[in-house]
Amino acid sequence: MSHELGKLLSESGFLLNKFENEIWDCIQGKVVLITGGTGFLGRTLTSRFLEFEPQSLRIFSRDEVKHFRFNNQFESHPHFDCIRNLVGDVRDYDRISKAMEDVDVVIHAAALKRIDMIEYNVAESIKTNILGTLNVANAALRNNVGKSLFVSTDKACSPLNSYGACKLLGERIFTEMNYSKGKSKSILSSVRYGNVLASTGSIIPFFKNKIEAGVSIPLTHPEMTRFIISADEAVDLVLKDLVYSVGGEVMVPFIPSMKIVDLIEVMKTSLGADNEIVNIGIRPGEKIHEVLINEFEIPLTYKIDNTFAITSLIERYQDGTKTPIYKLKGEKMDNSKMSEYSSRNHLISRQEIEKYLNKFNLL
Repeated sequence: MSHELGKLLSESGFLLNKFENEIWDCIQGKVVLITGGTGFLGRTLTSRFLEFEPQSLRIFSRDEVKHFRFNNQFESHPHFDCIRNLVGDVRDYDRISKAMEDVDVVIHAAALKRIDMIEYNVAESIKTNILGTLNVANAALRNNVGKSLFVSTDKACSPLNSYGACKLLGERIFTEMNYSKGKSKSILSSVRYGNVLASTGSIIPFFKNKIEAGVSIPLTHPEMTRFIISADEAVDLVLKDLVYSVGGEVMVPFIPSMKIVDLIEVMKTSLGADNEIVNIGIRPGEKIHEVLINEFEIPLTYKIDNTFAITSLIERYQDGTKTPIYKLKGEKMDNSKMSEYSSRNHLISRQEIEKYLNKFNLL
């Protein structure tokens, strides 16, 4: 593990203290809309955003039961009164456009995410993850939203599965529409990151349930690796994007990766268990290693404060954009410095995995 990555692991997430004033400027007194707001990331974003006293926090989700549970979670918060529950689907342009009236900031987190399910339901993923994203971007421009951010995934980089392909097109929609927006002052950008630990359907609660039940633990491949990021770090990346972005870029965090088998062994040791690990083979659409920045994107990338900013070849189509801080103060990457940013190349040890999980109270 590099010294730089080791330093990152010793810190408490991405330190944002030096950007605090800028974050307050982005959120305080503003109207914020989160699509997919009742999901795991949406709830984590809500917890953090409420600290910055928005005028209104609009939670957009198609599931009224999740809205009910969401309100139960936040009803005791001192700023709960600013929350607005909006039932709707990003597939419905009229609904999402109405929801964006007078909105200053949009975080687009709504998506269909189950890779294996999507492989057998591709059309549904297209409707939500591509056409729904197109609706969000169009509605943002129509309503002159100040900043709109698309939440992507490492699956979008050199995609192998339908989910990743849809998310890649989501990134491209936000990038292209940022540069084809004419005289609009709206800024559209994206963030891309790996598996959020302890999120809905993620591997930690899945493995924990298997271990506690005393049954065998399925492993799709003994060499499989994945990037890892905590929920708080994912929100930090969103906040960084709101500060750094000038439009069209994709922000990527500098985060560690791990072998899945190492994670299982760390969890077994922590829980005092000795479950058998059974190799079941790779699932449809699954990669052995994930990539956050591929070899073709590296020359378009800048690095600043443990964050990468991937720029676009079509940024030349927009004049008058201010020079972003990552170009003024960041490091320009090239293939001699990094061939690609892959989970196979940034592995942490079992001891470091245990330390990382303990830091975020996940063991």
